[in-house]
Amino acid sequence: MAGIPEHLLKRAQERRDALAGKTAESGDAGALATNLPAKTAENKPAASAAVVSAPPPPPPPDPAYVVAAKSRKKIPFWAMATLSLLPLWAFLYVLAVKPQERVVEGPLAVGAGVYGSCAGCHGAGGAGGAGRVLHQGEVLKTFPKIEDMLNFVYTGSQQYVSAGLKIYGNPDREGGAHALLSYNGNPMPQQGEKYGGGLTEAEILGVVCHERYALSGADPQSEEWKSEYEKWCSPESEIFAALEAGAANFDNLAETYSAMENAPARVGTDPRPSGK
Repeated sequence: MAGIPEHLLKRAQERRDALAGKTAESGDAGALATNLPAKTAENKPAASAAVVSAPPPPPPPDPAYVVAAKSRKKIPFWAMATLSLLPLWAFLYVLAVKPQERVVEGPLAVGAGVYGSCAGCHGAGGAGGAGRVLHQGEVLKTFPKIEDMLNFVYTGSQQYVSAGLKIYGNPDREGGAHALLSYNGNPMPQQGEKYGGGLTEAEILGVVCHERYALSGADPQSEEWKSEYEKWCSPESEIFAALEAGAANFDNLAETYSAMENAPARVGTDPRPSGK
């Protein structure tokens, strides 16, 4: 058997080597392709594990007003019920501290209304003006007895002039007796209906009581004025009730109540002071 030439063997070897190199490269590429999914598959759980295990970032701190609101003590539930009662408590408190208004009845109530027509001359508080001063005890100095004041208001000063008198009221008055003419030279107008005035006898008694006790300051509880007040000016005054009902008048007043202790003197007929 003839031998194979060496150059043919060398060429065949190179051919095999060339084929062997391509196969290895292809095998390496195949192995790489085969290994990539495995590696990727291996890497994916690792990446996922890394994401899960990483701690979340801390939240931002609360603003100061939120911290204050969270730390502030909450209002107890019963406090709202208590607060709802505050308006009622305030109302009761105002009623408790409000001074009780004195209810004026009887002659003084009537007289307070009638005096509005007298205030133009004597002043709203009795301080005087065209007419005489009535407040601060002045009326009481002029008329120690209420009958004399009733007579003067009822008849007016003209009756005194007609009787030839120059003064009215108490002639021994502290500070001097009052002349019949006032500061402006005018007489005291008559107020009684019988003498042409516009007031009833009950209204005249009311306004005289108002001037003596409300304006001039007579104390109805004092020994000096208690009897007069109860008889003439109290809400229970029999005389005022009789005058208001028309059961008595100034003409027959003295006779009607002659049996009364300290019976009233006649009113509206004699300008002279009582007892003179």
